[in-house]
Amino acid sequence: MSRAALLVLADGRFPAGGHAHSGGAEPAVKAGRLRDARDLEAFCRGRLHTTGLTSAALAAAAATGHDPVALDEAADARTPSAALRATARRLGRQMLRAARATWPSPELDALARTFPRGAHQPIVLGLAARTAGLAPEDAAHCVAYETVGGPATAAVRLLGLDPFHATAVLARLAPDMDQVAERAAKAARDGIDALPAASAPLLDITAEQHAAWPVRLFAS
Repeated sequence: MSRAALLVLADGRFPAGGHAHSGGAEPAVKAGRLRDARDLEAFCRGRLHTTGLTSAALAAAAATGHDPVALDEAADARTPSAALRATARRLGRQMLRAARATWPSPELDALARTFPRGAHQPIVLGLAARTAGLAPEDAAHCVAYETVGGPATAAVRLLGLDPFHATAVLARLAPDMDQVAERAAKAARDGIDALPAASAPLLDITAEQHAAWPVRLFAS
């Protein structure tokens, strides 16, 4: 198992397209719910323990070796927002391009053939982790970090937030990320039917609103 591969997969420079997405931070800023580092921490913690947990479990299940088609159906069922489903598939398509170039494998090639328009991003990430020789909990950790890292980076751009303060928020959330990754990996071991379906209805609502904005800084 290569821990260096985990660093590559979680690196913000990995060309998976996540930099163009705010994870719901942009509409939260516009609505006045996200104004400073304290708000950012609350926003990220809530996102981590809901949609983050669900996505981390899907990634861990893919890394475990569960059927990607069944997992993609499970992801659809856990994503009520059409805008977020479309975003997940766009990110999955970009993630798959990057993963196939980095860790070529028959499994990733098969996923590309099965989902020409893109599978849900956590499933692609989990299969990429598996191809790179990483464990399911590694995949879950990667998703947990991505779940809060994206909004933190977006908040710096949207609010002019001090990057040191945003990084401190991520550091304070480290125990929560560990907890979510552990829960996600355990659920994956128990099978697809045991995967969590935690949701954040406000994120679903604001994602639909955000998708209709004529001008926006982030794609989602």
